[in-house]
Amino acid sequence: MANIYRGLFHGEHAFWLESGRYQAAVLPDIGANLIAFRDIRNDYRFLREPAREEMDAFRQKPRNHGIPVLFPPNRFQDGTFRLNGKTYSFPINEERTGNHIHGFFYDRPWDVPEYGMSEEESFIVLVQDVDKTHNVFSYFPHLFRFTLKYALSPQGLSQTVHIVNRGEDPMPCMLAFHTAINAPFSPRSTIHDCLCKITIGERWELDDRMLPTGHKPPLEAWELSMRDTRISPFFKAMDNHYTSMPQDGKNYMELEDTREKVRFVYDVGTGYKQWMIWNNGAKGGYICPEPQTNLVNAPNIQLPNEIKGLIMLEPGEVWTETSRFYVEARNGQPPEEVH
Repeated sequence: MANIYRGLFHGEHAFWLESGRYQAAVLPDIGANLIAFRDIRNDYRFLREPAREEMDAFRQKPRNHGIPVLFPPNRFQDGTFRLNGKTYSFPINEERTGNHIHGFFYDRPWDVPEYGMSEEESFIVLVQDVDKTHNVFSYFPHLFRFTLKYALSPQGLSQTVHIVNRGEDPMPCMLAFHTAINAPFSPRSTIHDCLCKITIGERWELDDRMLPTGHKPPLEAWELSMRDTRISPFFKAMDNHYTSMPQDGKNYMELEDTREKVRFVYDVGTGYKQWMIWNNGAKGGYICPEPQTNLVNAPNIQLPNEIKGLIMLEPGEVWTETSRFYVEARNGQPPEEVH
């Protein structure tokens, strides 16, 4: 049976979704962050959740827990770029690099026009309607609607994005999710039980401001292992940028727990043409495989749009993609048969 209800997450207004073995929580007032995704039967917590005593710090900087929405994503050189005759100026919020980072929606309240359930699925719809009165419009002068739907079923969690240009000018559509995944996700395991595979393609070289140079150095042996087999997510410190290269039609991160003999799969969808991968200096505990539509700083990089993944939505045009999160046994059994 599925269920959805209003409640609290460490004192913060939340919607709780339930279906079968799974439970999830969304914080509409803090960036529509899906802050928890759990297998309550096996005590798995797949996403990095802030503890109760960490909530004040999380509210101040809600970037490294759950699934923050980055629109537009990652870094922009000097916080500015020019497209189609428009100049975009964002606040410099990363003093070390002198860049803007991570956009405008990860800490703002989102509207909840709809939520509900059927026999097996619970769902919630979250929306940002940007018009001339919206506080984002002065930075990103476009009329658009960003709809984010989360649905929970016995098959796992799905995330569907729907962005429509409601204005009269072409609009850059640049999106990522700073997804923070626990490694390990089981309380019975350690970092030594974790192996990771990600469908990366080529690595983008980054300069000392963490901006792409346009060059693509060859992948190192450990990166080839991460792409082709599996490797510890903490083999080496990563704050790396890659193209995506789907395998068998799927673009995904797979985190295997060798002790539990299960895999957590984050199938992001082929609409995300880039990855940022960050593991907090390889300290252990969590990894952020961040699906991204575009190259970092894409509007300022002199490459064709199709190479740097810069999507321009024409008036009335829609960009949409669905990502899935689920568990399977190492032999490929469906999640309900893992234990």
